[in-house]
Amino acid sequence: MVSIHKKTLQDLEFPTVLKQVSARCTTELGKEKALEIVPSKTSEEVMPLLQQTAEYLSSLISENRIPNHGFDQINAELKLLKIDNTTLEIGGFRKIGSLCGTVATHQKFLKKFKEYYPLLFELSAQLEVNVVITTQIEEVIDRFGEVRDKASDALFNIRKQMNQVKGKIGQSFIAALSTYAGSDYLDDIRESVVENRRVLAVKAMYRRKVKGNVMGTSKTGSIVYIEPEATLKYSRELHNLEFDEKEEVQRILNELTNTLRPFANLLGDYQKFLSHMDLTAAKAKYAVDTQALLPEINFNQRLYLRDAYHPLLYLSNKAKKEKTYPQTIELHPENRIIVISGPNAGGKSITLKTIGLLQVMLQSGLLIPVHERSSVCLFNKILTDIGDHQSIENHLSTYSYRLKNMNRFLRKCDAHTLFLIDEFGTGSDPELGGALAEAFLEVFYERQSYGVITTHYANLKALADELPHTTNANMLFDGNTLEPTFQLVLGEAGSSFTFEVAQKNGIPYSLINKAKHKIERGKVRFDATIAKLQKERSKMVQTGSRLQEEETKAKEEAQRLEKLNEKIKSKLENYQELYDHDQRMIHLGAKIDKVANRYFKDKKKRALVSELLRIVETENSKRKRKSAKQEKAERTKKAEVAQEVRKEVKGIREKKKIEKKKAVQKQKSIPKPILEIGDRVRLLDGKAVGSIDSLEKDKAIVNYGMFTTNVSVDQLELVERKK
Repeated sequence: MVSIHKKTLQDLEFPTVLKQVSARCTTELGKEKALEIVPSKTSEEVMPLLQQTAEYLSSLISENRIPNHGFDQINAELKLLKIDNTTLEIGGFRKIGSLCGTVATHQKFLKKFKEYYPLLFELSAQLEVNVVITTQIEEVIDRFGEVRDKASDALFNIRKQMNQVKGKIGQSFIAALSTYAGSDYLDDIRESVVENRRVLAVKAMYRRKVKGNVMGTSKTGSIVYIEPEATLKYSRELHNLEFDEKEEVQRILNELTNTLRPFANLLGDYQKFLSHMDLTAAKAKYAVDTQALLPEINFNQRLYLRDAYHPLLYLSNKAKKEKTYPQTIELHPENRIIVISGPNAGGKSITLKTIGLLQVMLQSGLLIPVHERSSVCLFNKILTDIGDHQSIENHLSTYSYRLKNMNRFLRKCDAHTLFLIDEFGTGSDPELGGALAEAFLEVFYERQSYGVITTHYANLKALADELPHTTNANMLFDGNTLEPTFQLVLGEAGSSFTFEVAQKNGIPYSLINKAKHKIERGKVRFDATIAKLQKERSKMVQTGSRLQEEETKAKEEAQRLEKLNEKIKSKLENYQELYDHDQRMIHLGAKIDKVANRYFKDKKKRALVSELLRIVETENSKRKRKSAKQEKAERTKKAEVAQEVRKEVKGIREKKKIEKKKAVQKQKSIPKPILEIGDRVRLLDGKAVGSIDSLEKDKAIVNYGMFTTNVSVDQLELVERKK
C-alpha cells in the first residue's frame, strides 16, 4: 500500500468520496468494502481495479449491460457450515441458492461477452463452476420456501397419509355436524376453528349433550367449542404424523447441510466475487455522476491533468445547478514543482485539493473526472499540509504543527513523492517564515520530489523563477472587476491584489495609501508590476480568443465558398454536356427532316432507306462501343442532369410565382383608383389593353376592338384615363 497518512486522506476529503461510493452500493458487504478502500502504490494492484471499473462503466452506456449482482450475505450460514453437526434453516438454503444462481448468470454473461469485458471475465473464470449446489437445493426446497414432497420417499408417504387422515377428519366432522344440526344444541355459527382444528360451536347449556374434547369458550362464555368424539382419534393420528413430518424435514435439511459443507470455501469465494462486483458497479455509477474516466497511466513520472474537476465540488455545484471550473496542470521531470500565487478566494486551495484527491482516488482504483487525453503516474508517497491544524489537546499552535509536518516531509521526501502544501511558510514572522520556507523548498527540489504549493511570499515566487525545474503559476483575477476567474495559468507569478481588494471592500483610500508608505517601495512596485502583467495577460487572452473566433469564422466561410464554387462548376459542366447533346440532336433532326421532305416529293423508298442508313452509320461511327455498365452510368448521369435542370426550372417558376404573388399583394395594398366608362384598362395578369364600355356594380364590360368581355372590376388595373 502507498504511504499516505490518515490525516492526509482527511485533508483531501477522501473519506467523503468513499461514503458517496458506498451509498451507490446495493449490498451491505459492498458498502463495507467501499468504506475500507485504501490507496495502492503499485500498478500491478491498481491497474486491474481501474480497468475493471472502466469495463463496468462501458456496460452502463451500452446495450450489453452486466446482469444484476444483488444478493443476501451468507456470513452466518458460512460459519455454521464450518461447524460439524449443525443444520441450516430453509431461509439460509434459499440465500445460498440465489447466490449461486447469480454467480452462474454472471459467469455465463461474461463468457459470452469476454471481448468487451476481458478483465471481469478473467475474474469470474477464476471461480469454479458448480451446478451441484443449486441442483441439490432446488430438489429439496421449492420456490415458495417449502420442503418438497418428493425430497424423500418417507416424507412423500407421511404427507400422503396426512392428506388421507385430513380427509377422514373432514368426513367425521361433517357427520357429527349433521347429527347435531337438527337439534337446538349448536349456536347460529354452527362451527369454528381452534388451534387449526374444526370444532362445533355448542351452546354452553348443552355442552354435556355433545360428546367430544372441549377446546375453549367464547369471550362471553355463551359458546363452548368442542371437537367431536368421532374426529378425536383421527386428530391424534394427524398429530403423530405431523411430528413424523417435522422429524423427516429436519433429517432432510441436515443431510442437505452436510452435502453443502464441503463447498463452504467456494461459497465464500462466490460471495467475495459478488461483493467485488457490487463495489465495481458503485465505482462505475460514481464515475457516471462525476463524468469520470480512466486516463492514460504512464511510467515516466508525468502528471498531466487536463480539465480536472474536484468531484465533491462538481456534485455539489451540479445539485445547485452552478458551474464548476476545471483546472489543467502538469508536472514532469523538467517541471517538478509548481508555486501557485494570487489573491485569496481565487481557487488556489481547491486546485491543490483537486490534484491531491484525484491522485488518491486513482491510486485507490477509482476513475477520475478529467479530460480523456490526461496522463497520470503513480507515487509511492503523498504528503499534504492543508488547512488549520491548531491543536488545543496537544498544546500545538498552527506554526508548531506545521514545523512538525515539515520535519516529517524532510524525512520522507524522495523522487517518488508528491507533496501538496497550502499557504507555504505562513504562521510566523513573514520574513523569517518566508526564509525558512525557502530553505525547505530548496531541499524538496534537491531530492527531486514533485509538488504543488500555494503562497503569498514574494521570495518563494522569486525562487521558483530561479530554479530550472520549478515554475510559477497564478490564479487569474480580473483586474477591472476584481473577481476571480478560477483559471490557473502556468509561467508567471500572481499578484495578491491586496490593496485593490481592500479598496473594493470600502477601505478608505487615505488608509490604503498610508499602508503603502509603511512598506518597502520596492515591494509595492514588485507587486504592482505583477498585477499590471496579470491585467495585460487577461487582455491578451481575451484578444486571442476573439481573434481565434474570427479566424474560425473566416475558415468556415472560405470552406462554404469553396463548396459553392465546386457546386456551380459541376452544374456548368452538366449544363454544357446537356447543351452539346441537344445541339447534336437538333442537327440530326434537321438531316432526317431533309430526307423526309425529299421522300415527300419523290416517294422513292429505296433512296429514303439508303439515306437513312447512311445517316445512322455516320452517327454510329462517332460512337464508341461501351459496356452495359458504362451505358447505365451514362443514362443515370443524364437522368441526374435532367432532374437537376428540372429542379432549377421549377425553382425559377416558383420564384416567379412568389414574386408575382407579392406584386399582386403589393398591388392590393395600394388603394385602387375608381374606374369610369371610357378608361383604358387591362387584366392584372394580361397584356391586352381595352376600354370600359359600361359599369354595373362590381362588373365591367371591356371592349378589346374585335371582342368584348365581362370581368370583375378587382381584376382590372388602370392604364390611361379617358380623354
